[in-house]
Amino acid sequence: MKETPFTAFHRDMGARLVPFAGYDMPVEYSGINDEHLTVREKVGVFDVSHMGEFWVTGPSAFDFLQHITSNDIALLYDGKVQYTCFPNGRGGIVDDLLIYRFGAEKYLLAVNAANIDKDWNWCLGHASRFGIEPGKDIVNASDNMAQLAVQGPLALKAMQKLTPDAIEDMEYYTFREIEFAGIKNVIFSITGYTGAGGCEIYVNNGDATSLWKAVFDAGAEFGIKPAGLGARDTLRLEMGFCLYGNDINDETSPIEAGLGWITKFTLQKDFIDKAMLLKQKDEGVERRLKGFVMLDRGIPRQHYRVVNGNGETIGEVTSGTMSPMLKQGIGLAYLSRDYWKTGSEIFIVIRDKKLKAKVVNLPFYSKQ
Repeated sequence: MKETPFTAFHRDMGARLVPFAGYDMPVEYSGINDEHLTVREKVGVFDVSHMGEFWVTGPSAFDFLQHITSNDIALLYDGKVQYTCFPNGRGGIVDDLLIYRFGAEKYLLAVNAANIDKDWNWCLGHASRFGIEPGKDIVNASDNMAQLAVQGPLALKAMQKLTPDAIEDMEYYTFREIEFAGIKNVIFSITGYTGAGGCEIYVNNGDATSLWKAVFDAGAEFGIKPAGLGARDTLRLEMGFCLYGNDINDETSPIEAGLGWITKFTLQKDFIDKAMLLKQKDEGVERRLKGFVMLDRGIPRQHYRVVNGNGETIGEVTSGTMSPMLKQGIGLAYLSRDYWKTGSEIFIVIRDKKLKAKVVNLPFYSKQ
């Protein structure tokens, strides 16, 4: 198993490590619920160094990215981040990702850890058409970059202590290159996967140790704690955010997944699967990813069957948990067309029992 530059800290802090995407990663420290509440109420720190990073540069970078991603790169400006996906040529999704624009000819792609090799090969398979040269115009920097996601309502207040740049007023889905904790050229972004506010901090591996120590020193007065993959999953699910491998994959289209908002059918954008996805948008799809809450007591899990009152199968759960904030079972499921309406009664089959649930709007949790 590979290790991130922060693995020694995880062991020293008593984390329970599990294999994930080829890495030993912390799944929990003080407990998933405790870490979840810390992020919702104070500030928690996730090691997300296992994520992948690709640099795409040069005069063809824009056209290349316009073709292989679903969102409209033309909407980006320097310092802006965009959520998008790679359509797979069959109506499904290779991966979802973030694109950071540094300039008209310089972009950083942040991809999911489990899909780094898959995404890299997918990009290379389309690169030559645009004159994108591996090692020059597209570079896999995944093994050279460390990343911490510092999340929670007090995160930016704590991190402000480490930089002269005004970061507390940064807009959602933007980034800057700043000096941070005495480290030059840090990529500091505001995206988040928890819905609790906060930031992501990218540094070179050699600066990882000093970054970790500085972040925890700065956050001590705010009750900072490390958090693992378990809390990261419950936090993102409370917000209704998709997880690749659960809610989206090579067999799910962005239209089915409710990601039509990152699938832009503009005249100037010719992207992979454009015609197929436009047809889905215009004619509709037979299933769609929807959120639901349990009315009967039970915890839904991935692959649990969803049925109607007559016991007929109408869908399948893709993600589920007991919400630490709502104290209620919540989940996402692909449902047949007749059951998309908010308030629709559905049943989740748990241990051969039909447990009542209802379709709800997302997110499940909001602090307002």
